[in-house]
Amino acid sequence: MIPRMERQDKRLVDQLRPISFETGIAPNATASVLVAFGRTKVICAVTIEEDVPRWMKVQRVEGGWLTAEYSMLPYSTLDRKRRDITAGKLDGRSSEIQRLIGRSLRAAVDLGKIGQRTIWVDCDVLQADGGTRTASITGASVALAIAVNKLVAQGKLAESPMKRLVSAVSVGMLGGEALLDLCYVEDKDAEVDMNLVMTDRGEFVEVQGSGEEAVFTADQMSRMLELGRKGLEEIAGLQRQVIADADKPDADALEGLSAFFGSGRQAEFPMARDCSGSPQTGGPEESRRPSRPNIFMRICLS
Repeated sequence: MIPRMERQDKRLVDQLRPISFETGIAPNATASVLVAFGRTKVICAVTIEEDVPRWMKVQRVEGGWLTAEYSMLPYSTLDRKRRDITAGKLDGRSSEIQRLIGRSLRAAVDLGKIGQRTIWVDCDVLQADGGTRTASITGASVALAIAVNKLVAQGKLAESPMKRLVSAVSVGMLGGEALLDLCYVEDKDAEVDMNLVMTDRGEFVEVQGSGEEAVFTADQMSRMLELGRKGLEEIAGLQRQVIADADKPDADALEGLSAFFGSGRQAEFPMARDCSGSPQTGGPEESRRPSRPNIFMRICLS
């Protein structure tokens, strides 16, 4: 039986906060997602640059690179957070988190398959209520999958470089009880705080944990890992669905196809657009060609 510790938001100890993903929030990025874990909200944007860092050229490293940047906007916290540019340097916490995001996502993609490209991942926290790093990793993984799907659809990649999805969640000990997905109030008072990063295959990418002036037993750690695995399996299911929905054809394209095949004559098509939104050349003959299969989506939905 699940213990019913009284939590601030009335959740059970093994219950995630409401999670949502809104895609296409930053149109100029290759792909973007506004992810929400309860009141924590983060914009995760992926931009793909047709070049690699200088160090890769000097060392003649094959393939591409993925790097991440993380920031909390000044109004994301109750007390205004000073911008890093005002301080003249990136604060230690933000530096640690963006390295974690980068490491986690590099575990998800085969960089040897993306060619001479750099994948930039930008995570900007709009509202912070605990778990900003875990929300960033989770949302960025979705944006990354959508972005590489676009490259495959555009013919820029022969196959998807995505090896797996990754997601992250916090767990902790509060009042002697193990809790899943801590909000800020729980996080600041927790005796033990852990962040778990896991693939959709159940493999751990990273485990960060420490006692906040406290210690914890092996049994407590096992309970936290059990809660985290349960939550991460639920999150992976949500991620797959969002990616599948993002890959569906838009209504205008479907309407054009229906009009063309239903009339038996050459119809006036709405101008086809590629995944970046740019107009494509070609008429109905090209429209009749089968679209390039989306390899990664087949994996996600299997």
